[in-house]
Amino acid sequence: MHGAAGGVGTAAIQLGRALGLRTVAVVSDEAKKEFALRCGAHHAVLTDGWLAAVRDLTGERAVDIVLDPVGGDRMTDSLRSLAPEGRLVVAGFTGGEIPAVKVNRLLLGNTSVLGAASREFFEQQPATVAGLWSQLVRLRRAGTLPDPPVQPYPFADARGALRAIADRQAQGKIVLSRQA
Repeated sequence: MHGAAGGVGTAAIQLGRALGLRTVAVVSDEAKKEFALRCGAHHAVLTDGWLAAVRDLTGERAVDIVLDPVGGDRMTDSLRSLAPEGRLVVAGFTGGEIPAVKVNRLLLGNTSVLGAASREFFEQQPATVAGLWSQLVRLRRAGTLPDPPVQPYPFADARGALRAIADRQAQGKIVLSRQA
């Protein structure tokens, strides 16, 4: 999971854990590494050298799914990390650069790259979304899906909240509130 200390990453860690998946968080610094582990990641590695670190954790077994909300220069190594029939799920480009996919990598491993745009999914497949929501509610009621970590900001400091996101300092969900 790239960007694992952010809002999407922490949600993915928690959901993966609730579904019984072994999760590996990829983060940019030691503080985010500790944060991702507190959020439930089984392992956390730094972005510098992440592919080798993940391979050390998985041994000969590659990964089945990579979630990438960051984009940029991680695409090629993300594809290299996939097991046969693995999937790279693109969830955004917080790194600023939209990468290109060399499709021969997909062919060699029978792998795929999927886009995950929630708005379009909600609009185009509302019945599927309702079913997924029901599953999330069941996980919450069972106590296997915890509350997401929240980093509150007062409404008056919305600029600071946006700055934290832009500067990649956000940990968990950024929430604006009347009392922070």
